[in-house]
Amino acid sequence: MEKIRMTTPLVEMDGDEMTRILWKDIKDLLICPFVDLKTEYYDLGLPHRDETNDQVTVDSANATKKYGVAVKCATITPNAQRMTEYNLHEMWKSPNGTIRAMLDGTVFRAPILVSGVKPTVRTWQQPITIARHAYGDVYRNVEIDVPGAGKAELVFTGEDGQEIRQTVFQFKGPGILQGVHNLDASIASFAHSCFQYALSIKQDLWFSTKDTISKTYDHTFKDIFQEIYDTTYKAQFEAAGIEYFYTLIDDAVARVVRSKGGFIWACKNYDGDVMSDMIATAFGSLAMMTSVLVSPDGKFEYEAAHGTVTRHYYRYLKGEETSTNPVATIFAWSGALRKRGELDELPELMAFADKLEKATIDTIEAGVMTKDLALLWEGSECTAVNSRAFLEAIAQRLAA
Repeated sequence: MEKIRMTTPLVEMDGDEMTRILWKDIKDLLICPFVDLKTEYYDLGLPHRDETNDQVTVDSANATKKYGVAVKCATITPNAQRMTEYNLHEMWKSPNGTIRAMLDGTVFRAPILVSGVKPTVRTWQQPITIARHAYGDVYRNVEIDVPGAGKAELVFTGEDGQEIRQTVFQFKGPGILQGVHNLDASIASFAHSCFQYALSIKQDLWFSTKDTISKTYDHTFKDIFQEIYDTTYKAQFEAAGIEYFYTLIDDAVARVVRSKGGFIWACKNYDGDVMSDMIATAFGSLAMMTSVLVSPDGKFEYEAAHGTVTRHYYRYLKGEETSTNPVATIFAWSGALRKRGELDELPELMAFADKLEKATIDTIEAGVMTKDLALLWEGSECTAVNSRAFLEAIAQRLAA
């Protein structure tokens, strides 16, 4: 059959470990047989990032600004162990953090639901979307390993020479020190993205921080959100019949667990990172959660919400069979293809993305799935298969 044509390339960001293996299989089995795939390729695997002094990450973000839609594989953020394992020149920062900072967007993450896998939280009936701020906090931190006794200070020197100085702590011995920052403009972009997204899907928006403890840093988030809501979105929310409210993050956690779902929960960068994993796991599996970065000027980067599945990769290198769940990575590709089709007015490409997702869900609901889902399955009998067999089953259904 004739392949579906593309007019503008996707920005393709390849990644690391087991997800890199699945990435190629997904393209070979589920996309390239049906789509005349056009991509501008960037290898964000850790060895190549090290070879380019991480310039490839910057280049991929700039390409996303140019073309408007990207799809990204999971990547390694190196720690001390990875420094040795990969013989790195430097402990490179999170590529996701770099890309998110350059695009100044918000990450929206939502679980993929299938019948037969019930949420751990029995009250949840609808997906809960996490809106995660994509700039600053610990992802752009500065850290010091304090060698001994001394005074740590927070100092700001303005361009006009004005100096603000505050003592952080008087160390009596060795310790550690961390400085984080954020920008009013980025927080405002985060707020606008959240309000606009809530209006687009007509769901309530919750926002939570810890402003009772962080009376300047977190309180600034709270104030900016409230001001933007009051001046720009309040009337639209009321007309749409949806609600915005702020609450402390500990209260939000309690409310989320008691809820039925069906709302957007906006969180600061680290909070969103942690809570999205909690939401994904409670709904079934980390491998069943979509993630899309949306910039204020309408650029989109799709990825899976999980990591590189290191444990399975080490088994794969030994020649052992693995049953890694590729669903979130499949949905990253389908999301990017659908958005590319929407922007380029290619209905066939959009329809293909819908069919790819349906074939994936139908395969699972027909009882063929990876082991992580089989362990949670409450439907009729199921068959747990390895990753390749699962992708082949989806491909057969998609072709039909």
